[in-house]
Amino acid sequence: MIAIDQPLPAGEFTVITDEGKQTLDTRTLFAGKKVVLFAVPGAFTPTCSNAHLPGYVVLADEFSARGVDALYCLSVNDAFVMKAWQDAQGAQAITMLADGDAGWTRALGLEKETGAFGGVRAQRFALIAEDGVVRVLRVEAPGKFEVSDAASLLALV
Repeated sequence: MIAIDQPLPAGEFTVITDEGKQTLDTRTLFAGKKVVLFAVPGAFTPTCSNAHLPGYVVLADEFSARGVDALYCLSVNDAFVMKAWQDAQGAQAITMLADGDAGWTRALGLEKETGAFGGVRAQRFALIAEDGVVRVLRVEAPGKFEVSDAASLLALV
């Protein structure tokens, strides 16, 4: 599993914006920036939709005021699902990163097998990275939502 003070692995993500489908690489997303990235097991799932993403939506301006350049939400879903979820949640301040094949999630060592629920998914976690290096990493225990929420990360920025 990735650890504090390690560089994030290289990777690419598909995103859907108003301009259409785009591919963004980790260099573009992380180089020279202070970012908060949080991962959810699945878009439109109960805890993810009712608590995890909404907390970051509500506190997006606070993160920015404290010097965070970008907020990223990662999920092992396709880019179209992530865009629909972004729109449904009013999460335009957050870049939704689709890791459709779980390749980047696996490179982080933060994947979990969910079986019939959806196969390989991301564990619920959040991190703060500066210039592509992990400075804070909060990984949830299975079935928990206690350390990767927006308020907990905001306190660490």
